[in-house]
Amino acid sequence: MGRLFPKGYDYFMKPLEKKRFKKIRIELLSKAKGYVLEVGSGTGINFNLYNSVEKVVAIEPSSYMIERAQQRLNKSTIEIEMIQASAEKMPFADNTFDTVVATLVLCTIPNPQQALNEMVRVCKPDGKILFFEHVKLDNQFLAALQEWLTPAWKKICDGCCLNRDTLALIKNYPLKINQLNYYYKGLFITVETIKPSPYLNS
Repeated sequence: MGRLFPKGYDYFMKPLEKKRFKKIRIELLSKAKGYVLEVGSGTGINFNLYNSVEKVVAIEPSSYMIERAQQRLNKSTIEIEMIQASAEKMPFADNTFDTVVATLVLCTIPNPQQALNEMVRVCKPDGKILFFEHVKLDNQFLAALQEWLTPAWKKICDGCCLNRDTLALIKNYPLKINQLNYYYKGLFITVETIKPSPYLNS
């Protein structure tokens, strides 16, 4: 990732973030408790939305995104530690975090299944894994349009896959889905899951 995408990300996302996205994030992050891992924290859009947590460890592979997140990091009222790391290979022990958060990130990770493996691995038994993602639509015509647009979209948006069936990926894991919400006619979802105790690998 170069400097151009991180610089433009907040600008192009601002209209969505000022409206419903912020409300969606606030509602989802209100469920985060204890010691929290945020995966793919980007420019730190979530940093001032956490409450009732002990600490947030935010991992992000791009040094440019981390640089852009510093202003929000400095304004945060809770303790946040940023680490440059990949979601597919996390530098944490098993069963470390009470809550794992991933917002608009699984669409860009080259190996989302490995990233999900890691999220589950580092989450404590009975801990929460919270998702806010865009997904492949059920409508056949719109799903075909997503397929058609994805090659160009990936180049413009730093690898973002419009056609990724993220909900199906999440459902492949024996996680308990506490709540599933749909937005924008099913294009975006939030999912609150719990890692069962004991957890049986799929």
